[in-house]
Amino acid sequence: MNKRIDEMVTLDEFEENYLRNHPHEIDAYLKLTFEELAKDKDLNTALATLRVIAKVKGMGETAKQIGMTRQGLQKALSPNGNPTLSTFRNILESFGYRLSVEKIVGE
Repeated sequence: MNKRIDEMVTLDEFEENYLRNHPHEIDAYLKLTFEELAKDKDLNTALATLRVIAKVKGMGETAKQIGMTRQGLQKALSPNGNPTLSTFRNILESFGYRLSVEKIVGE
């Protein structure tokens, strides 16, 4: 039952493996991520989610669809990434989603 440290998977790897085996869960995964982004403004979590989904769908294929290199996409989605709005939109569209605007209730 004891695993060596080098045999353990990261959270991103766990999520990637899970979504590969349960692709129907990607919708809920994205929705929850963006609901949390709206609350806590943590762009790094959103980038991590997009990075995991890009790996599931194929980083090279995703990059090709949006007109980037694989390395450029990896850099944009890295923890230090700062993708443009256009890149962010293109990534989402390559997954079959779009950005939309929603009024903040009570403001």
